[in-house]
Amino acid sequence: MKIHEYQGKEVLERYGVRTQRGLIAENPQQAGEAYAQLGGELAVIKAQIHAGGRGKGGGVKLVKSRQEAEDAADAMLGMMLKTHQTAPEGQLVRKVFVAEGLDLAHEFYVGIVLDRAAGLPTLMVSAEGGVEIETIAVERPEAILKLPIDPMMGLQPHQARRAAFFLGLSGATMKKSIPFFMGLSKAYLELDCSLAEINPLVITEQGEVVALDAKINFDSNAMYRHPDIAEMRDEHEEDPKEVAASRFDLNYITLDGSIGCMVNGAGLAMATMDTIQLHGAKPANFLDVGGAATEENITEAFKIILSDDNVKGVLVNIFGGIMKCDIIARGVIAAARNVEIQVPLVVRLEGTNVKEGRELLAESGLAITSAGSLDEGARFIVKAVNAKEA
Repeated sequence: MKIHEYQGKEVLERYGVRTQRGLIAENPQQAGEAYAQLGGELAVIKAQIHAGGRGKGGGVKLVKSRQEAEDAADAMLGMMLKTHQTAPEGQLVRKVFVAEGLDLAHEFYVGIVLDRAAGLPTLMVSAEGGVEIETIAVERPEAILKLPIDPMMGLQPHQARRAAFFLGLSGATMKKSIPFFMGLSKAYLELDCSLAEINPLVITEQGEVVALDAKINFDSNAMYRHPDIAEMRDEHEEDPKEVAASRFDLNYITLDGSIGCMVNGAGLAMATMDTIQLHGAKPANFLDVGGAATEENITEAFKIILSDDNVKGVLVNIFGGIMKCDIIARGVIAAARNVEIQVPLVVRLEGTNVKEGRELLAESGLAITSAGSLDEGARFIVKAVNAKEA
């Protein structure tokens, strides 16, 4: 789960991490009032969307008066902001963050992410802030310091000092950076984060250590432990199909192919997508119905898959265990009747109650092609889609 910059800063402040002060605005008048309330001559208007690269897309503006603040907010609100992290059509800006202007002396990068190779959260710092860390990692890996964090102990003071020295900090600024790094680590661990990134971390002319930005992502499966964080979810920033899927406990991710997939189990879903590609097509989605889906869940899954105009055919691949094949078959039949599926549909069932499931499909009178194996099912659906498009 992702949250906005202004929300990330609210979270970090709880852990003693100094962030850039600011106020949220949903219309130009509120932006002007926020500018006046901040009280400084310089302020920054920042579009709030779940994507990086906002400045390059026109989503960050410096202003020096209330009128400029209102004009900048008026230009941003309602725009489709395009960055390298948004869809081609961009993302609609619904809120702006009016932040205090700061006298910047230095910019750095700091972030915590899971190092899957080491199996540990890892603090990363670089003296080259304000740029894409991926580029630095490829072109100058020596410019990044990586420090593994013990999940039980957290970031240790000696590690925080090492990070500060790596960035060239000293004196009072170095002392201020220690609780900053440790607070960031504590937030990451206690809140089940998957990413906590500050780019840039800045040192002001007054020697303050400040998070100028805040990008924090959370493990969605752990949000039951953090209801206050879960309330920060902004469904406007997510794929509507993925939001709908989450309401029915379906794991759904939109892809860019033409074959809709409905599978139970993440491993089987990956194998299904690979097999579709092996036969010359691309999956339109990842959809795992899980092990306890009902007929209602299956019907909703079909609705979500077919709401994607790119879907030209659907492959259902279920290995019955807890999820019995006859239940899947009834769900498929109910969905085919209720949703009025107008694209080729291939169903491969195997496992518990497979005989009953196949009989239900055969007796349904619907245009459903049964397959005896995953390879056969993928071959059938790719052939059917190609024939329809020919």
